[in-house]
Amino acid sequence: MVRRVPRRSVRKPHILWLGGLLSPSSTALVAALDGSQAPLLGGPPREAGWSRCREGPVCASGLSGSMWCHRLAHLFSSTQCLLNRSSGHQISWQPRYRKSLPAVSRWHHMAPASLNCAWQLHGDHLELRYAETLMRFDYVWLRDHCRSASCYNSKTNQRSLDTASVDLCIKPKTVRVDETTLFLTWPDGHVTRYGLEWLVKNSYEGQKQQVMHPRIFWNAEIYQQAQVPSVDCQNFLETKEGLKEFLQNFLLYGIAFVENVPPTKEDTEILAERISLIRETIYGRMWYFTSDFSRGDTAYTKLALDRHTDTTYFQEPCGIQVFHCLKHEGTGGRTLLVDGFYAAEQVLQRAPEEFELLTKVPLKHEYIENVVGCPNHMIGVGPILNIYPWNNELYLIRYNNYDRAVINTVPYDVVHRWYAAHRTLTTELRRPENELWVKLKPGKALFVDNWRILHGRESFTGYRQLCGCYLTRDDMLNTARFLGLQA
Repeated sequence: MVRRVPRRSVRKPHILWLGGLLSPSSTALVAALDGSQAPLLGGPPREAGWSRCREGPVCASGLSGSMWCHRLAHLFSSTQCLLNRSSGHQISWQPRYRKSLPAVSRWHHMAPASLNCAWQLHGDHLELRYAETLMRFDYVWLRDHCRSASCYNSKTNQRSLDTASVDLCIKPKTVRVDETTLFLTWPDGHVTRYGLEWLVKNSYEGQKQQVMHPRIFWNAEIYQQAQVPSVDCQNFLETKEGLKEFLQNFLLYGIAFVENVPPTKEDTEILAERISLIRETIYGRMWYFTSDFSRGDTAYTKLALDRHTDTTYFQEPCGIQVFHCLKHEGTGGRTLLVDGFYAAEQVLQRAPEEFELLTKVPLKHEYIENVVGCPNHMIGVGPILNIYPWNNELYLIRYNNYDRAVINTVPYDVVHRWYAAHRTLTTELRRPENELWVKLKPGKALFVDNWRILHGRESFTGYRQLCGCYLTRDDMLNTARFLGLQA
């Protein structure tokens, strides 16, 4: 029979963790039993406290496993009674009795006096708490990422270990942690060392809290108030400081200007090659066009162009676009710039389910050209919004209503929801307060992040001559990183 405990005799609850026996929701509230708590809190759950005898496991205090089961039965029943009486609701959990108790799941601390770092071994992973971050590492991952001389070439920064040779059931034989380092000894005697800071930075949990590319999202007012300076052409070409300032502006805002550029295609090419390799496409290496409709694209006309990103019909859209107006004898023709990430962020805040849909529905974009000497049929596939799955960071917007192909990649019941989500995003992109209008003129070159910034133009009159090119994104980021920028 369960001994009832009067309400007035309930003492301050203690916390007891018995591996998987108690559910986290119950928190294992334990009251005094038989007038003494010490034997319960210091008794047999610890594996090291057990020895073997003919009758079964016996703990250091002399109680057999069966006696402990009876004591635990009494403990659980009394705890349930106290929970019911104090909280007024039933907590559902069932104790499982065995002939021997399972080993307790317990935290190991770096030092008795310090709780800065603690670790815990599980069946298939190591749990590590450090710098206010709780991290979980798969054992194969820990072996695969070993930075020892036999596993990793520090001169080339490449892995030497054959990942396919690692036992998928591997577990560390011993684990040790000091103030800065985690040590793991594997069954074959190999020792792996990890800096704790390195683990925080490279863990999944750490990456979830970080952004790959720091950015400042903007509408017209935010950008104008920031008063982002242009960089002088000579300073840009001849000094690291000028180049770094330009790249910092470009990475943060997605656009950057260079002033005092000689108004020729050749000088524009030199300018572009300062930060990246030029990406040659179906339009050539350096494009140079007027409104003569020499190619099968609306850009080669005097018509207005709505906001869009370029080359959505490439499987990997071009990363950067360079514009330089060499001559304009007429009116109009201002360039429209819209931060697609700012607009997408507004959608995320106001309609997160629509944002999510725009990240998941794959669309085809298509470019068909039948101009003599330029036969092309390009198809690119991908969602409008592209995010990193581990931290939901937006890295690419693929938006071009001109080149979007037939929607035949999703079932009918998703199509209408997609149109609604597309309308929500389009509404944000077309808000007048999000539009930045600039007048390109000879000597002023504009660099645009084509994975982020939508561009367009107003219609114009007269003779207008532009040149420019596409740049590879990877090489621009490479340049930025070697200048010490996060990119």
